[in-house]
Amino acid sequence: MIRYTYLAVICFIFLLNSCATSMSPSQVNNLLPRFTKGKFYSQIQAEESIKSGGCKLLVSERKYRAPIGISTSSDLKNGARGIDEWVNIDGGNAYFLKNYQWIPLDGAESKAQLTIEFGTMLCN
Repeated sequence: MIRYTYLAVICFIFLLNSCATSMSPSQVNNLLPRFTKGKFYSQIQAEESIKSGGCKLLVSERKYRAPIGISTSSDLKNGARGIDEWVNIDGGNAYFLKNYQWIPLDGAESKAQLTIEFGTMLCN
């Protein structure tokens, strides 16, 4: 009986987690670099690196709508894949995050799509 109660609690927590439709800025800034292959720069770090000549700005404004995952974390992983693809296509090895937003679909609060705005760079 205890196992079933434990399993029900885990399923309930997973369900609540998968219904979340956004993350805090600190969560995104901590998790996104873990999910990407390219080097992550904050906007300030990117500006300083470009000014000092350590990085070359390739594309200043990219916008990517990530495929919808089963949780906000999987949304972010899908977004990271898109960032990596664009960094690669642009011939770079780094990126900086400009903005992100989970946009509700069809007015439904429980379904949202992650849109990421970022720039790509080539760094030493």
